[in-house]
Amino acid sequence: MPRWLIIFIAITVSYLLTSCFSLSREHEEARNVEIRNINFMKLFDGNYNGFYEGGMYKWRENEVRVMITSGKVSEIALLSSKENRPPEFTEELFNRIIENQSLQVDVITGATLTSKAFLKSIENALIKAEQ
Repeated sequence: MPRWLIIFIAITVSYLLTSCFSLSREHEEARNVEIRNINFMKLFDGNYNGFYEGGMYKWRENEVRVMITSGKVSEIALLSSKENRPPEFTEELFNRIIENQSLQVDVITGATLTSKAFLKSIENALIKAEQ
């Protein structure tokens, strides 16, 4: 086997192992994102922006605006997101939060890590609404 091919294979294997390790670490970090149990009974009316930096590689960075009306979450709007999810995705998650008046909702099946990233930005907005 030619020497250049051995070197190429070694570099490729090394790159793949490093990538897998990095991806595994990022997924572990995203799974462990904690969402506080915000008291939805103590929110001040207004519009509040929340931002989540998206984890170690910023893959899930997003920003939302949460509207509080008469002490309740009445609307959640996605302002920006690095992930290109269809609007139905965020609408489903946001509607669950509005209907339950809680961040303790079921995440979207097959998109747990992304759902947690959106929940974190909403939590960050609601922390401002508590003050």
